[in-house]
Amino acid sequence: MPTNAPTAALTDVTSSGSTLRRFLHGLPGVDAVGLEARAASLGTRSIKTTAKAYAIDLAISMVDLTTLEGADTPGKVRALGAKAVRPDPTDRTTPTTAAVCVYPDMVAVAKEAVAGSGVKVASVATAFPAGRAALPVKLADVRDAVAAGADEIDMVIDRGAFLAGNYLKVYEEIVAVREACGAARLKVIFETGELSTYDNIRRASWLGMLAGADFIKTSTGKVAVNATPANTLLMLEAVRDFRAQTGVQVGVKPAGGIRTSKDAIKFLVLVNETAGPDWLDNHWFRFGASSLLNDLLMQRQKLATGRYSGPDYVTVD
Repeated sequence: MPTNAPTAALTDVTSSGSTLRRFLHGLPGVDAVGLEARAASLGTRSIKTTAKAYAIDLAISMVDLTTLEGADTPGKVRALGAKAVRPDPTDRTTPTTAAVCVYPDMVAVAKEAVAGSGVKVASVATAFPAGRAALPVKLADVRDAVAAGADEIDMVIDRGAFLAGNYLKVYEEIVAVREACGAARLKVIFETGELSTYDNIRRASWLGMLAGADFIKTSTGKVAVNATPANTLLMLEAVRDFRAQTGVQVGVKPAGGIRTSKDAIKFLVLVNETAGPDWLDNHWFRFGASSLLNDLLMQRQKLATGRYSGPDYVTVD
């Protein structure tokens, strides 16, 4: 059963294509200049040493450590799982990451690698990253991943349908995927870099939440423009407003292009100042990343020892 569902007050807006369009196009327009200025302003906040140490550990605990390459092997996935469970083998106080994210055929390998650790296994699905497949194929993709043990599913929306204004088709696909997920949590990827406008990102955010997303996610990491402070800020505003209206809390996952501790901390400031501290937990906020973890570990070591360890301190994924 879906863990998120629209309340009675919003159920009617999804009853037809016309009512859904009317609702989504009735959302307030986005002031692009104001949005980008606020995101830039929050990114200048000064973080002191004690708070920085806390933020780095929090960011580590929010990472979905990811490998999504055609050359992925069971050995690479097992190594990634070991790193997720013990990011720094020399320091057992280092938090585990939130999850390992892989393709569906690698779910069983990842599940075995993180067994007993509390690290989740996430799987991309629905013909990732393009999403160009018939719905039965997408649902089979999801069911295969869940059957293999996936705790979380990262689906991609049909951007072509969305940009053509066929919002009901996108909504119904998300609902169908949500049902196929069973107990697994669902992250809905918008590929914000292909949605063209901030207004479209706001509409996609509400569309995903209305359809039962547990998380809304910026990107696949496979296009030129992925997560940015501005598009993440806009999505954080959406989940905040959605909870205020429905009582349902939805997570946010920026993915792609977040590579440094400095970047990650800027995003955590966005979370705290926009959605609020309720989202400062890996149940509600994630980073989709591969190289980010290495920089977080190096900065953590620097805070602990006063010395910058350099890239040889961490494994190369």
